[in-house]
Amino acid sequence: MQKLETSRKSSFKFLEQARIELAAGDLAEASEAGWAAAAQMVKAIAAQRDLPHTAHWHLQRVIDQLVAETGDDDIDTRFRAAYTLHINFYENTESAVSVAAGLQDVARLLDKLRPILEAGDAP
Repeated sequence: MQKLETSRKSSFKFLEQARIELAAGDLAEASEAGWAAAAQMVKAIAAQRDLPHTAHWHLQRVIDQLVAETGDDDIDTRFRAAYTLHINFYENTESAVSVAAGLQDVARLLDKLRPILEAGDAP
């Protein structure tokens, strides 16, 4: 349980760092920290459920499972926004407005995933 709590806290620390980087104008670093925030939370849920989580496609499978369980398609939408931020780390083509919107999506994703993580295993 300690590792899961650390992962959950890391997610919010990454999101905080992303906002700092955005304010400083470093859109690439803000983007990657935003992705890390989302990925860390999904990895924590995957680990809790003993699911693979070492590749990007593993994380998408976890998201697919969570959408199926909850009926909340917005989880997938917000995760895809986080993945777009990850791409922007490499390409650095998104505007500050776009990165800020992506970080808002990540914050909403974390708000949706935190209760799932705190509830424990799948129903």
